[in-house]
Amino acid sequence: MYPELKTILQSAAALLLMASASPQARAQEPTAKPLEAAAQTALIQSLAPEIRAGFARFARENHVPGLVWGVVADGRLVLVEGIGVRSLESRAPVDADTRFRIASMSKAFTALTLLGLRDEGRLRLDEPAETYVPELKGWSGPTTDAPRIRVRDLLAHAAGLVTDDPWGDRQTPLAEADFTRLLAAGVPFSRVPGEAYEYSNLGYATLGRVITNVSGRPFESQVAATIFRPLGMASTGYDVFESPAASRALGYRWQQGEWLREPDMARGAFGAMGGVETTANDYARYASWLLSAWPARSDAEAGPLKRATVREIVQGLNFVRFGSRRADIDTYLPTPPAGPCAEVVAYGMGFRVIEDCDLGHYLTHTGGYPGYGSVLMLVPEAGIAVFGFANRTYAAPVPPAYAAMARLKAAGLAAAPQPAASPQMLQGYRAAAAIWAAANIEAEPARLAINMLMDKPAKLWNAELASLKAKLGSCQKMAPVEPQSAMAARFRWACERGTVEGSLLMAPTPDPRIQQLVFTAR
Repeated sequence: MYPELKTILQSAAALLLMASASPQARAQEPTAKPLEAAAQTALIQSLAPEIRAGFARFARENHVPGLVWGVVADGRLVLVEGIGVRSLESRAPVDADTRFRIASMSKAFTALTLLGLRDEGRLRLDEPAETYVPELKGWSGPTTDAPRIRVRDLLAHAAGLVTDDPWGDRQTPLAEADFTRLLAAGVPFSRVPGEAYEYSNLGYATLGRVITNVSGRPFESQVAATIFRPLGMASTGYDVFESPAASRALGYRWQQGEWLREPDMARGAFGAMGGVETTANDYARYASWLLSAWPARSDAEAGPLKRATVREIVQGLNFVRFGSRRADIDTYLPTPPAGPCAEVVAYGMGFRVIEDCDLGHYLTHTGGYPGYGSVLMLVPEAGIAVFGFANRTYAAPVPPAYAAMARLKAAGLAAAPQPAASPQMLQGYRAAAAIWAAANIEAEPARLAINMLMDKPAKLWNAELASLKAKLGSCQKMAPVEPQSAMAARFRWACERGTVEGSLLMAPTPDPRIQQLVFTAR
């Protein structure tokens, strides 16, 4: 499994707190604490007018008949509001119980259900998909040395299938028997499996068939049993014709200056890629559950899937792509960047993982469908999610959702918290302070890993320390250590003639000791 995408473009943060202490003083953990739930709710609610204005502007400028948006924090729906109407005929207003199709945001339900079957030992992600869908055995790859498509390749859009949004969106009602015939006939490849990312609705429809064959029941039933029912999502499903007509947001296309009604599509074989219909109230339960999987911890599991399984949807990342964030987002930001905002994107399992110049690290997926557009954004480490559903073709309200998250971050609510320092790393930090004070690398021999004096002899270490101290003078102030992980940290000390910027890294031994220590004069 590939490692989770880490901060690639994260800006260096300025230290905000300097504690008066000598370098020999005991290292401290960060003192900032998260807001209490009531204070957090009040702060989010104070941002409601600005967030509302962004979504209202999007609806107005993009000819959206109706839209609902929400902010999830602290395990609940803190803000929710409907804009416009469910139906141009009835003029019934949109509210938190209005049902919208969420298109490709359905893919995450498929991925999570598949991972649940994996957890039960009923399938393996690295097995050829044909193990579970026999029709694929007859497929010929684009080259004689092409590998067979794995289940994992389908999850990550790396199966070599052509991107197919225009075609795939209209396949939702395809009958299962017709889908079987399509699979048995085989399809052309866009590229060799496993060599690149290319978004495929057919791939996720095939995963729906994997779920059906492995579970022994229609994939919709398995998804409902795995996620919808345990989370109390009673207004969520795949068959729009079973929904109460009065509660549905009807889908429209804006074409040549007028709204045209999009035809409703029945449930079918391609529902696994985009067929879910839900409400803001239901979806908030789901978003809250996703967020509850972070951070990793030792609490009892609450289900319906293991927290580690939920976090897995952003692992296995493949084929990272670098580019610029879509420019229309900038027009919704209170302070747009001076130039294009760089972003790095990778796909996990039903979610995109993004690093950019403003939000930093976040997860997202959009949905585009005949009659509908949707978006979900999460900063899981901060426990914040923003979502929006609209009833106009391909009108995913991405710019106002992004702007909402940017406002939440500016208010201190959507930034990932600093990692916690382990006791062993804090011991290493105190040892680093003692080594600096004595200008002697051997001042703390019990805290040094075996490689330290082999990589650089004590004589050279001590000469460098003496030179740095002579250049900088005495250091009277020391910031709390800035953990990068439980085993690594940076630090900064204010001195008479400059600053010491340092870092330390602990060794992976039962009693962790310093394996790397750096002091730099600034």
